Amino acid sequence: MITSDILADSHTYVMNTYGRQPIVLVKGRGTKVYDSDGKEYIDFVSGVAVCNLGHCHPRVVVALQKQAQRLMHVSNHYHNEPQINLAKALVQHSFADKVFFCNSGTEAVEAAIKLARKYAREVLKEDRYEIITMQGSFHGRTLGALAATAQDKFRKGFEPVAPGFRYVAFDDIPAVEEAINKQTCAVLVEPVQGEGGVNVPSKGYLKSLRELCDSSGILLMLDEIQTGMGRTGRLFAYEHEGVTPDVAALAKGLGAGMPIGALLATEKAARALVPGSHGSTFGGNPLACATALASLEALIEDNIIIPAVESLGGYFLEGLRGLQKKYSFVKDVRGKGLLVGMELDFPGKDVVTSCLREGLLINCTMDTVLRFMPPLIITEEEIDKLLQALDGIFAKH
Repeated sequence: MITSDILADSHTYVMNTYGRQPIVLVKGRGTKVYDSDGKEYIDFVSGVAVCNLGHCHPRVVVALQKQAQRLMHVSNHYHNEPQINLAKALVQHSFADKVFFCNSGTEAVEAAIKLARKYAREVLKEDRYEIITMQGSFHGRTLGALAATAQDKFRKGFEPVAPGFRYVAFDDIPAVEEAINKQTCAVLVEPVQGEGGVNVPSKGYLKSLRELCDSSGILLMLDEIQTGMGRTGRLFAYEHEGVTPDVAALAKGLGAGMPIGALLATEKAARALVPGSHGSTFGGNPLACATALASLEALIEDNIIIPAVESLGGYFLEGLRGLQKKYSFVKDVRGKGLLVGMELDFPGKDVVTSCLREGLLINCTMDTVLRFMPPLIITEEEIDKLLQALDGIFAKH
């Protein structure tokens, strides 16, 4: 089919829930993707921080193929080896003692919400149910995760939202301290706010949150859905501050393209969930778990990819800040590792479209923040191509 016919079918048969670019992507290799007309693009979106190893990493593809020939799905009424192996690897390389598997980031957050409330009632033996989250946060689109998301635009039209959430300013420890009360059971925070505009907190923020949670006897829960799996230059973003959370939600980069989510927890927190208290038909699916394990092993065993992220991120930020000095409408440049944002004083939609024409895929969030989440294998040369394209686009603004 020609591209126009494919797009026509999309408009006819697919629900209109996304603002899509008018291209059809059909192939990906490494940092590049290709559309149905054969045009090549350097991908600075990575499926929204999903394809951290790039597209179709050979190790991941082989693991998927082998598992698909062996066993694709069984119920969680039974054990399956890929699920156990992935859980073991995640525990060995994180703070966690136990893992619950689901299918997406929003489901991991839902599991965290349930765990926090059950923990308060079953472990603390107290009627606590409120969770503190941060303004500008994004935790997902199911009703529970939506209630945790402190952005009105995502909740509009879906009211009433679920009760039990208290919102405070991001990177504001006194605000959290003031919000904690006898109903509080947990604090839920992104180490770096992605959808909220790539907001990086002050050094020591997570450490101070840890201390507050400890002194109040409540859980510290991290949403590492976008920041995990090497995105910030460590396997998990909490490692930058040497902080140990009680709970962490993972997804996106965990599956390298396969849909999978995970909730990591300490033994103390995990014991709140018992048989019958939570579950998922496809959570821990052997196909998804085998693929995710191959991706995790590739990240860990390749001693180049994650260590290179901080230097590449620094190179990227330096280049963008050069453009900031040149163009007054660039308000800010910020980021951590290869989660990078450039804030403009005008909507960034047209810049995204212009980059598309130049063979570069980028993203815009919060209307004015250009967000860059390239595969962790991106090169300085490819970053330079983006910087040169942005320079040319900005010069015409």
